[in-house]
Amino acid sequence: MQASDTVDTRVRRRLRELRTDQGLTLQDVAERASIDVSTLSRLESGKRRLALDHLPRLAAALGVTADDLLGAAPPPDPRIRMRAVERDRLTMWPLTNRGPAGGLHTYKIRVHADRTAPPDPLPVHNGHDWLYVLSGRLRLVLGDDDLTIHPGEAVEFSTLVPHWFGAIDGPVELIAILGPQGERVHLHP
Repeated sequence: MQASDTVDTRVRRRLRELRTDQGLTLQDVAERASIDVSTLSRLESGKRRLALDHLPRLAAALGVTADDLLGAAPPPDPRIRMRAVERDRLTMWPLTNRGPAGGLHTYKIRVHADRTAPPDPLPVHNGHDWLYVLSGRLRLVLGDDDLTIHPGEAVEFSTLVPHWFGAIDGPVELIAILGPQGERVHLHP
């Protein structure tokens, strides 16, 4: 915190930090706080002054106390403590904290042995995926190609190409680096 920071400046900075650290959009926080999204945007950007009645609603929307919004950010804890996510016969463990919005995130993924049949049609989305196989044999369907990826091999591909990955004869463990679009496809229904 800088000596010249005003309360308004600190709250704006903390509001944005807490929102992005939690992976929330302006719309998410605005709905939770019962505040118009344009008002929240103007509060964060400094184009509107903060009113006292905003503090409790914003704090509750972010799951913190009003003191957390008023004070300086605590030093960051470097440990990653997010829970595993299970979806579509994948278990995904986050290996990176929520960084700046739009950044890349790393996951350890376990592909369950019974994830063997690709969907029709294959998913397509903006971005790139990068996968490194730790154990097992990974089946990667990439456009018209049906590839087997062995332990110690890495693949990188544009996700604008129809794609899917699954297991060949047992579970597969891999490390994946995903952008925000890939996270939405793999983590959120």
